[in-house]
Amino acid sequence: MNKFLQEIFRQYKVDFNKLSVYGFIFVNESYNFSTNILGEQMCLHLTIQTNESMQLQVFDLECGEEYTLYLAENASGVFVGEVRKELEKVLLDLRNKCFNKTIFKSKYALKLIDYVKSKYGDELEFLWEKSPNNAIWRRRDNQKWYCAMLTTKATSIGIDSDEYVELIDFRENADLIPNLIDNKNYFAAYHMNKKHWLTIKLDDCTLNFDTIKSHIDNSYALAKKK
Repeated sequence: MNKFLQEIFRQYKVDFNKLSVYGFIFVNESYNFSTNILGEQMCLHLTIQTNESMQLQVFDLECGEEYTLYLAENASGVFVGEVRKELEKVLLDLRNKCFNKTIFKSKYALKLIDYVKSKYGDELEFLWEKSPNNAIWRRRDNQKWYCAMLTTKATSIGIDSDEYVELIDFRENADLIPNLIDNKNYFAAYHMNKKHWLTIKLDDCTLNFDTIKSHIDNSYALAKKK
């Protein structure tokens, strides 16, 4: 997903049932939408895959070539500014009509929220006004945290990307942590004590979901009042 799309749709989840009404055409496992902008000078083409990945292309109708200058951060000028403004207008309209706001939207994040609520009766607590996209779970008996769910730029955990990722921090046995870190699924704890906490990147996670549940259960036990 390019940076333009990422900024607009980062905390939104598509409602596929609304796309056809909006004008998308479903072909080969993807929803496709096109519209002209800037008085028929340019054409916007948006593809949304069934796995929710998105691709945006903008074409100059006069020469028939793809226009990408709007993505260049250092590009300035009246025309490129007008293109960005028109794209934002169309995409915000689409977001308002076909997307639902959600802080955590990865498959595993949503499943974990349901799992914790079902097993422990705990809801995510959003504690920080300056970090509204970060939350924690804590035990009711002693108020100790046993997990944190967060969104941050991938660079925060050592991945060379400006994309945002969803993470879960949890307590782990200190002797196991060094052997689990693979910088693919498991990472050194983000914003927590690295000796006693571990992080899993939930986006594109290849771990079995039962494995993640077992980490949550172990973390809950480790947070038990001594």
